[in-house]
Amino acid sequence: MKTKILIIATVFIFLLPARAACQGMPVYDNTNFISLVKQLLESGKQTAEMIKSVKFLKDAKEAIEKVSSVVQQLRAVEEIAQNNQRLINVMQNDLQDILNSPYIKPEEIDRVVASFETIVQNSLDTVDFIDEVLSSDYLKMSDAERAEILKAKELESKQMVSNITTKTKRYRDIISFRKMQDKVNNRETEY
Repeated sequence: MKTKILIIATVFIFLLPARAACQGMPVYDNTNFISLVKQLLESGKQTAEMIKSVKFLKDAKEAIEKVSSVVQQLRAVEEIAQNNQRLINVMQNDLQDILNSPYIKPEEIDRVVASFETIVQNSLDTVDFIDEVLSSDYLKMSDAERAEILKAKELESKQMVSNITTKTKRYRDIISFRKMQDKVNNRETEY
C-alpha cells in the first residue's frame, strides 16, 4: 500500500508541473493591478463630485424658480396696488367733478355713484383676497399656484381700471354733450 501511494505521489509530482505548464499559469503584474485600483478610486471620486454638482445645480434651479415665482408675485401685487391707486385717483378727482357738474341730473347721481361703488367694492375684495393668499398658506398651495392666482387677480384689476376709465369717459362725454346742447339751446338769436 505504501508503494502504491508512493507511485501515485511520484506520478502526480511529475504530471503536475506538466499540466500546469500546459494550461498556462496566470502571472499578475502588481503595478498594473495597483494602477487599475487607483483609476477606479479616482473615477469613484469624480462620480461623487459629479453627483454633488448635479444636486447643487438642482438645488440652485429650485431656488431660482422660487425667487422667480416670488418676483412674479411681487410684480402682480405691485400692479394691483398701482391699479387700485388709479381707482382711488379717479374716485377722488373725476367722480367728484362728475357729481359736481350742473349737467348731471339729481336722479342720475345715485346711478353714477352705484356704478363706481361696485368697481371699488370689487377692488377692495381683491385686496382682501390677495392679503389672504399672501399671508396664509391658503390651502397649502405652491408658489406657482399662488403666482397664477395673483396673475389672474392682476388681470381683474386691469379690467376694473379699464371699466372705471370707460365709465368716467362716458360720463364726461354726457356732460360735454349736455353742455354743448345747453349752449346751443341758450344762445342769443340776435345777429
